[in-house]
Amino acid sequence: MEHLHPKQAFEVLQANPNTLLIDCRTEDEFYYVGHPTDAVNIEWNISPDFEVNPNFCDSVLRMAGRRDRQVILICRSGKRSVDAGLALERDGFTNVSNVLEGFEGDLDPQHHRGTLGGWRMHGLPWRQL
Repeated sequence: MEHLHPKQAFEVLQANPNTLLIDCRTEDEFYYVGHPTDAVNIEWNISPDFEVNPNFCDSVLRMAGRRDRQVILICRSGKRSVDAGLALERDGFTNVSNVLEGFEGDLDPQHHRGTLGGWRMHGLPWRQL
């Protein structure tokens, strides 16, 4: 699995429009916190118990259409997306990348996100519903 800085991931998406950007956070995070423009939400963990989604790989395959399509995964801070990416690789996906720092980045000393990195902090396109 390749690991990309948020700006690198954006550059890949711009250069390769067929690349699939999957936001693997919960649906609530995706809609209420915001998400990268054009990202597709497929939850890695499912609320309310945060259990791993047993249909994650099948859902990604349905969206991607084939296991060799380039897939970039993003989550809140870049940790869940690693687990999701490893699952995709075990399932036979051959071109999987993870966005380092995720959408919101790590916690700062005041326990806030969005100040120490992440897609949003780097000023990349995103939306909030």
